[in-house]
Amino acid sequence: MRLTDEDVSRRTIAVSIKASKLTARGLAYVLQAVGRKITKTHRAKQAPHGRQTVGQLMGQGAATNSIEVEAPKLFDRVARKWNVDYAFYKVAPDKHLLFFKSGQADAITACFSEYSKRLLKRTKSTKAPIREQLKEAADLLARQPSHKKERAREAAHEDR
Repeated sequence: MRLTDEDVSRRTIAVSIKASKLTARGLAYVLQAVGRKITKTHRAKQAPHGRQTVGQLMGQGAATNSIEVEAPKLFDRVARKWNVDYAFYKVAPDKHLLFFKSGQADAITACFSEYSKRLLKRTKSTKAPIREQLKEAADLLARQPSHKKERAREAAHEDR
């Protein structure tokens, strides 16, 4: 059911306050509590989107599929672009299962192609990590002979 502007403007809320003295602070506190209650019920009706728990994804009633993923953090970055509903389940220390809705298979395919390109680019990088570069530089310096300055005094002239 979709609400129009007229329906929203017609709705009223009845709030009863039992107080010995009604102050502006007390009224503001009650209105904040009512606002929190309304937003809580509104969020409960909406299905979560994006990354969620496996229970939330399965609770939506849609058929799901799963794929094994190596780097979930990298997949998160890509999946946000494609607006996909998914969940991770940790199988082993370096293995995660990615659960997603079967209805979003086309979006997942496109998302996975971008994810695999990024993963391959990351593994192909020829640049060594900074710590390894520092170790190599320290080893190179240790192997080089030390350059000591020799101070040679000039021979004193006997003529002086």
